[in-house]
Order: sequence, then structure tokens, then C-alpha cells
Amino acid sequence: MQQLTLDVRPRLEPTLDGFVTGDNQALLAALRQQAGAQDGSWLYLWGAPASGRSHLLQATVREACRPARYLSADRAGELQITAGALVAVDDVEQLDEAGQAALFRALIQAREAQGSLILAGNAPPQHLRIREDVRTRIGQALIFEVQPLDDTAKGLLLMQHAAARGFMLEADIVEYLLRHGRRDARWLMAVLDALDEASLTQARPVTLPLLREILREDCEPELPF
Repeated sequence: MQQLTLDVRPRLEPTLDGFVTGDNQALLAALRQQAGAQDGSWLYLWGAPASGRSHLLQATVREACRPARYLSADRAGELQITAGALVAVDDVEQLDEAGQAALFRALIQAREAQGSLILAGNAPPQHLRIREDVRTRIGQALIFEVQPLDDTAKGLLLMQHAAARGFMLEADIVEYLLRHGRRDARWLMAVLDALDEASLTQARPVTLPLLREILREDCEPELPF
């Protein structure tokens, strides 16, 4: 069984415009507002794995017109709020003791520094297994659940991802993936990347027969996110 290599092309940078909105219009609007907020506020979003939480945090940081930084949970101990800055902290449920302490300090200092934060986790604040004082302060945020995409939105996501990689995705491929594949958007993106890779390495067009070969080999690629 041959493992397909997925990193032959540069990783596509996340953008808010590139996020397929679905039922998340209010969340996108709030993130754009938070990107410019210098009022000591924080916003918390949560959702299931592969719901796009990291994409949204990284995209908001990239599009902020002021000093901004994205921190994964393992780097949250470095968190500091500087004057007017935006900081996004991902996977808060994974914060270690130092990360939780740093986040607590930042939440206290944010208003005085006129900075702001965007936080993301896998559960609503009341279900986070972290320090009570940190959990309580997160619960004071504007809170959004990232709503899952329906099949129509997932189809649009697949076509957008294919277009960004430079190829056209036919409707039969989209329909086949949505009917026979996993519902996980991250898995769908990884299969699409593997399909593009196979097309390039084998000098074959992106077709349904090529997709079926990939799936039939049971060569599930290592997910790149």
C-alpha cells in the first residue's frame, strides 16, 4: 500500500473570506469586529473537531490591521497582552498550568492594555476542564458555537479548495465524496489533496475513477491540519 505525500504544494493560508460560512454568519461578523476591537474584550468560539476553529483564529489574526498573534495551546505560556494588540489562543482545553496562568493574567490585563483576545475550545465554557477562575472569565466572553456545515456547504468547500489548488472539481466527484466519504470536513480536504497529488504524480486528470482508486486502496492520507 503506497502512502500518498500531501505536501508538494504550499499550504493554503486561511482567510475569513475563504471560510465557507454556512450558518456561521453572526460568528464571522463578530470575528471581523473583534479583529479591530481595542476595548479589552474577548470572544470565545467552540465546536467539534474539524469544525474550522483554528482556521478562524488564524484567519482573523492574519487580517487584523494591528499587532496580532496566534498561539497554539502548547505556546500559551508565552501569552502577553501588549498595548492595542490582538491575541488568539487555540484549544484552551489543552492549556497546561503555565498556559492557564498566562491566560488568566491576560484576561485581567486586557482592558488596561486596550487589547483583545479570541479564544477557541472544544466545549462551552462551563464544560472546560481548566482552572475555575479561568473558566469563569472565559464565560464572560461573547460566545459562539461553530455550526457544522450541511452537504451543500461541504460541496462548496470542496470546490473552493480544489480551485485554490488550481484544478476543477466535477460535480460527480463532489457527490461521490459526500455520499460515500466520512462527514469530517478535514478528512474530505485531505482526500481532495491526495487526489490532486495522484493526478500530478501520475499525469492523469482529476476524475471519479482516480478518486475510486485512491479510496479502494484504503490509503487514507495523514491529515495535514
